[in-house]
Amino acid sequence: MEFVSPEGLRLDGRRPMEMRQIRAEIGAVSRADGSAVFEMGNTKVIAAVYGPREVQNRSQQINDQALVRCEYSMANFSTGDRMRKPKGDRRSTEISLVIRQTMEACILTHLMPRSQIDIFVQVLQADGGTRSACINAATLALADAGIPMCDLVTSCSAGYLNSTALLDLNYVEDSAGGPDVTVGILPKSEKVTLLQMDAKLPMDTFENVMQLAIEGCKAVATYIREVLLENTKQLEYRRGV
Repeated sequence: MEFVSPEGLRLDGRRPMEMRQIRAEIGAVSRADGSAVFEMGNTKVIAAVYGPREVQNRSQQINDQALVRCEYSMANFSTGDRMRKPKGDRRSTEISLVIRQTMEACILTHLMPRSQIDIFVQVLQADGGTRSACINAATLALADAGIPMCDLVTSCSAGYLNSTALLDLNYVEDSAGGPDVTVGILPKSEKVTLLQMDAKLPMDTFENVMQLAIEGCKAVATYIREVLLENTKQLEYRRGV
């Protein structure tokens, strides 16, 4: 199957180095301490953060830092007619762990000892790049909850199909079986907090694909900062500052 036309266009009309449209909304869950909806193209994710609060299971309490917990799930209707695995399957457990470890890289847990922060992420609509969308939604939800962080964590994926590096794969491109690199970074320091690849790539090609994903992460970071700034302005306006 041809994923890039002779004119240099992908199946959805984007150019190889073009991201899907991103959109975000803060405060989607009123009962949560922080929440956000994040969309990358047709992929839509909601995240809710509760905490810092008292540790529910005392045996898990950490004396010098906060306990971060994460639960990832997919809504039954998120994939249309595609097969959906039951809750608690290995993939969900693995992605929950990936999101938790990625978020721990930016949360200043030492400022909140003997407390617990819960991050819940649910995929409402899946069309490729769900892992990245979950991390971006969780970052916004943590910021909304006022959790102290050293930086934002943003994520994006890139792949390699038809001898072309492609940014931000959709479901059709993602399921084509080509190499797919998911990257998460701290934009200020450009430190990589997440790097996953599900196929082999020659070193020079890998560097190009990874750099493309990093550029995508930076674009997401710029957008997230704009969303947070706009949200702050609205709060100030409501309070009459």
